[in-house]
Amino acid sequence: MTMRTRPLGTTGPQVSALGLGCMGMSALYGEADRTESVATIHAALEAGVTLLDTGDFYAMGHNEMLIGEALRAAPAARREQALVSVKFGALRGPDGSWLGYDGRPAAVKSFAAYSLQRLGVDHIDVYRIARLDPDVPIEETVGAIAELVEQGHVRHIGLSEVGAETIRRAAATAPVSDLQIEYSLISRGIEDEVLPTVRELGIGITAYGVLSRGLISGHFTADRQLGAGDFRAMSPRFQGDNLRHNLNLVEALRKIAEQKGVSVAQIAIAWVLSRGEDIVPLVGARRRDRLTEALGALDVTLEPADLAAIEEAVPAGAAAGDRYPAAQMAHLES
Repeated sequence: MTMRTRPLGTTGPQVSALGLGCMGMSALYGEADRTESVATIHAALEAGVTLLDTGDFYAMGHNEMLIGEALRAAPAARREQALVSVKFGALRGPDGSWLGYDGRPAAVKSFAAYSLQRLGVDHIDVYRIARLDPDVPIEETVGAIAELVEQGHVRHIGLSEVGAETIRRAAATAPVSDLQIEYSLISRGIEDEVLPTVRELGIGITAYGVLSRGLISGHFTADRQLGAGDFRAMSPRFQGDNLRHNLNLVEALRKIAEQKGVSVAQIAIAWVLSRGEDIVPLVGARRRDRLTEALGALDVTLEPADLAAIEEAVPAGAAAGDRYPAAQMAHLES
């Protein structure tokens, strides 16, 4: 496996062809082992992964502190290659509840100050609000990040889960390097308007959910028991008839993967990689074995016949159920 690089938009850095999404090491997908999480981050850096993604609200700062711990313990050369992307703005209660989003300029700068401390770094490589604050114009939020760039605290401006109009308004305010948004075989909503818009503006994509939270990894089964703190226990795609329908899609994909001698997860990640050099998939591996499997996608070449077979097996719009529960879908822009 040779780690390639891809541009994070025309204004951003070159990053590894795959990034590591670290959220699951702290929250939302059940218990994770801290020692194994740190070891997985180190293994990713050793393999040439440069982009580490987190959010300041992932277990209320736990994930940032975990990444900071891993970076401090990494060899200097590996630590220096790491580029950290941080989402901010999601408000949490002591009980873990979600209280909305805050994109006010003063809040942006305050969030950044805490993130820098928890991560133990002198700058954040890509900084973005997790969801649009409906009460604050995106120009004000992006303008505050631009001030942090001028002051050296942030290197690049990002966006997350916003629609085409907001992307244009943000890009007219300051240079935006990339948009982080869900994109996978069964989450293709960006293809109609968002993807053409970012390509017109020279903005890259960091794609999260490329395995749809494990649903299309090939490892999830219908009888799997999910804990109360596991996001998937509330996700529409993991419920009842929706789950059975979606796992049938996975089995159709498995047949294609087996013909190529690769895993379901690898072919699903390879499909996202095939969508363009301006798209960097984030893999949410929490263990070294899952990381190794994900990195194997870099060696998978999808020929036109493979892509046609995948399209037939899992056509756009084939998934049953929304990406998030209704209350959270309300915070997403189409």
